[in-house]
Amino acid sequence: MRKAVRAPRGCLPCTAAFRAARRGRIRGRDGPPVAGPYGAARSPWRRGVPHTAPTAPARPVTATGSGPRAVGRRPLVAVGVVLAAAASAAGVLLWAGGGPDGKAGQPRVGADGLVHTGVEVSQSRCGRGWVRPRPGLQVFDLRNTSGVAAEVYLKDARTGAVYGEVEGLAPGTARPLRVRLGRGAYAFMCLPDDADAVTGPTVRVGSGGAKGPAAAPVTEHDLIPPTLAYQKWVTGQMDGLVSKTGLLRDAVDRGDRSAARTAWLAAHLQYERLGAAYGAFGDADKAINGTTAGLPDGVRDKDFTGFHRIEYGLWHGESTGRLRGPADALAKAVGALRSTWAQARMDPADLGLRSHEILENTVQFELTGRTDYGSGSNLATARANLDGTRAVLARLRPLLATRLGDLPGLEAQLDRTQQALDASRRDGQWPPLDRLARGQRERVDADMGDLVERLAAVATLCDVRRTV
Repeated sequence: MRKAVRAPRGCLPCTAAFRAARRGRIRGRDGPPVAGPYGAARSPWRRGVPHTAPTAPARPVTATGSGPRAVGRRPLVAVGVVLAAAASAAGVLLWAGGGPDGKAGQPRVGADGLVHTGVEVSQSRCGRGWVRPRPGLQVFDLRNTSGVAAEVYLKDARTGAVYGEVEGLAPGTARPLRVRLGRGAYAFMCLPDDADAVTGPTVRVGSGGAKGPAAAPVTEHDLIPPTLAYQKWVTGQMDGLVSKTGLLRDAVDRGDRSAARTAWLAAHLQYERLGAAYGAFGDADKAINGTTAGLPDGVRDKDFTGFHRIEYGLWHGESTGRLRGPADALAKAVGALRSTWAQARMDPADLGLRSHEILENTVQFELTGRTDYGSGSNLATARANLDGTRAVLARLRPLLATRLGDLPGLEAQLDRTQQALDASRRDGQWPPLDRLARGQRERVDADMGDLVERLAAVATLCDVRRTV
């Protein structure tokens, strides 16, 4: 399994924008293109592309919502989206990219028609220059006058909630932060590399309408309890996985193809529900659930093992005698995983990211049929992945309840997507993708796509940030 790319901090709640940032460039609604930090990496959460799979074309990036756009390496401007009105889960509120570099203390009207205020970023003069506070949409041109790179937050001076963020501001450079302010007290926090955080003077805006959304940063300490709870839940699933894999091995040993197919699906779905833990499984995941991606001989390659190797054989007429070895190896690999899981440690910083990537990859691989080796069970797998996402969100809910403004909307979309998937079953059987009616498949795709966009906000909120 390849290491996953972290969710970018920034107004990137939609999947298209998320992927575009990974590819390297993204265009904001209110600003010019900004170089992204992810190179050409595609979403590498857990599985590669099988032997028949073409690479999906990149989707165009379309900015939505009514507010300004924020882009940066991982800026917390996504908080603006997370707490925005439920009408647009993909709305954007801040922009952190290239732009004019105003002088500190000299507000002026920029080419964008907004008031720009120059603000210093350094340990000794953090936040200096903001002397004429005003409400409404405006731009702070943040100039790093120190000798080291720094992050900058614009915070609520009372609660610490963050309205906007610029990260990786190099010495001697300036970048604009676009934000909407209302009545309240604010302060800039400067976080230089390898140095303590410094909070600038409190500035009060005495009038104005609604302020932009904000949320308290999540720390690694915050994520430890839900991560431990999730690990405990995974532990509780291991016995069932071992048992169901054993039934698959026994059916193959008996030569009962029909029973083996039934047992294969049950065991595979049990494994697919553990999506957030795959990173901690290490090499075991490839042995258990690997595909032919990167294997020179495809389905004939000696390193093609696990569930998909058995799937290919069961649904392509291969004798059960030839599948005994792979089935026995799978059962042993699952048993070994259960034995070592008690010593495994998940990275708390990954839990929120996984809540998004499970279904992002479901869209990319399951709903395109790219991981179908004959069983036609992609819809069943998608349903299992949905269950796995719910398991993660249940552990994250205490953190999200006070940060994710449209949590009810997310939960409603989970239910809608589940209903769309369940409606595709016929007489208790999951049909292959190509047997779905066009309208039904479009509904599944649309509901899952909407859900993935909403989950990107969860990944962004749970991305760990410095607070000291």
